[in-house]
Amino acid sequence: MDENAMIVLKNLVKTFRRARVLDGIDLALVPGERVALIGSNGAGKTTLIRCLLGEYACAGEVSVDGLDPRRQRTAALTRIGFVPQLPPPLRMPVGQLVDFAASLVGTDPARIVAVAARLGLDVASVRTRQFVRLSGGMKQKLLIAIALGGDAKVLMMDEPAANLDPEARKVLFEMLAARLEATMIISCHRLDEVAQLVHRVIEMDMGRIVLDEKNNREKNNREKGAT
Repeated sequence: MDENAMIVLKNLVKTFRRARVLDGIDLALVPGERVALIGSNGAGKTTLIRCLLGEYACAGEVSVDGLDPRRQRTAALTRIGFVPQLPPPLRMPVGQLVDFAASLVGTDPARIVAVAARLGLDVASVRTRQFVRLSGGMKQKLLIAIALGGDAKVLMMDEPAANLDPEARKVLFEMLAARLEATMIISCHRLDEVAQLVHRVIEMDMGRIVLDEKNNREKNNREKGAT
C-alpha cells in the first residue's frame, strides 16, 4: 500500500505535557490525491500537518515523498507548499520575503507575484511594507502565492480560504483544481467549500481518524458514461 504513496504516516503519536494529541494515526496518500481534513478545534488537524512539516518530534513513522521531514527537513520542504492557519509575525519586507521564498524552492519570484495578482494582490504596491503590517487578507493572499508559486509536489493548507474575499476564494479553488499532479491536504471547517475539489474526506476527533471516506463521484461518472 505504501510503495507508491506520496505521504505515509504509521502509528503516529504526538504528546504535549502527557496529553496525547495524535493517537496512533495510520494514513497513506497517493500522488495527486486531494484530501479534506476536517474536525473540531483540538481534534489534532494542525498538529498532524506540523508533524508532516517536520516541526514536531513525534513517535511513529512520517514520510513525505520518501523523506523523513524531521531528519531531512530542508529537502522535504522543497517539495511542500504550505499555508498556515495563522500568518507568522514576520517583519521582513514583502519584496524580500518573496525573493527569499522563491530561492528556497528554486522558483522565479515572478511566478509568486503572478499568483498573488490573480488573487487580487499587487505585490509591487506593498513591496517595501513589512509583512506583519499587511491586512489579514493581503497576508493570506501572499502566503497562498508563495505556496503555489513553485512546483510543490505536496500542498498542505490549514484553512486557506480564511480572510479571503469571495473572488479570491473562487480563484484559489480554481488554481487548486488545476494542480492535477499535486498531493493536497486541506484542513477546513467548511467541507462544502472543498467538496467538489477533493477525492477523500478524513475526519479527526481526539487525535484519531474517525472517518476516512473516498469520493467516488469521478468513478461513478466514468461508469455512467460507459453505459
